[in-house]
Amino acid sequence: MTTAFVFDNETVLCRHTVTGWWPLQVTLPKTEATAAYQVGRVTLLESLASRHWEDTCDTAETEDFAATFAITLEHAQTQDIAIPDLNIAASTSRSVADTADGSSDVNEQQRIEFVSYRQLITQLPAALAAQLSQAAQLLRWQADTQFCSRCSAPVSADSSGERAMVCSVCHLRQYPRVQPCIITAITRPNPKTGEMQILLAHHHRYGKPSSALQYGLIAGFVEVGESLEHAVVREVAEEVAIRLTDIRYISSQPWPFPSNLMLGFRAAYASGDIAIQQKELSHADFFDISNLPKIPFKGSIAYELIAQIVHEQGMSL
Repeated sequence: MTTAFVFDNETVLCRHTVTGWWPLQVTLPKTEATAAYQVGRVTLLESLASRHWEDTCDTAETEDFAATFAITLEHAQTQDIAIPDLNIAASTSRSVADTADGSSDVNEQQRIEFVSYRQLITQLPAALAAQLSQAAQLLRWQADTQFCSRCSAPVSADSSGERAMVCSVCHLRQYPRVQPCIITAITRPNPKTGEMQILLAHHHRYGKPSSALQYGLIAGFVEVGESLEHAVVREVAEEVAIRLTDIRYISSQPWPFPSNLMLGFRAAYASGDIAIQQKELSHADFFDISNLPKIPFKGSIAYELIAQIVHEQGMSL
């Protein structure tokens, strides 16, 4: 049986279970599973399954998620692929992917809705979140890459199976784009008490100021011709005008908004007074880890970098 995740823009078809929302996979007809390349349908890489990198992931997250397809809602409707009714209780049969423990209870009544990726990653295992991230990026790349960027002629899928679109006229090959971004957790001891502090900033993208501002880390795109460390130094200087020392790479996370690879760093404050880039930020300051403001949600690399620092100090978020 061949199954597929279903996407509608940045949302994923899910079933509500006792543990929360869980991505639902619909069954594809045999003719659909073996059909030629089509816009709105992509094959996901099995190498994203956690068994390929379990030495670097939490043992609680080592369940494998088989390579599968991802399709858009529009593609499903065009190809008459059955999609469960939304916003009503459903008692249809489920695949193993429908519940967190792999069980199947066809009599259990559960809601089915399209749920945002940002909401899902707060609870999903890393391997499954990575598959969904890849799916969202590939489906968007498909939609955006139907003509040659050099001569504007139509493109077609590479005949050898490589993930590339090839121009029918000038033969330019276009691959899925990955945009590297750095994100940095900057620390220092409180000058008065010695308690560890983290530099956090309120970005305009977090919305208008309110009684519960959300703060995040300094982040930005890597520019052409610079190293990752250079990007860290430049972004921090541009946004808060301070200097750093002890810059260290920590980890990375694919981020499908729109097609980014977030590269997480830690650094120590060296010198300078905070002066915010008003075009990007409304406020920035060093916060004691015992008195943090609202921070990004669990599942984001920003949360993980902050949590790592907090846990090193014998505390928890």
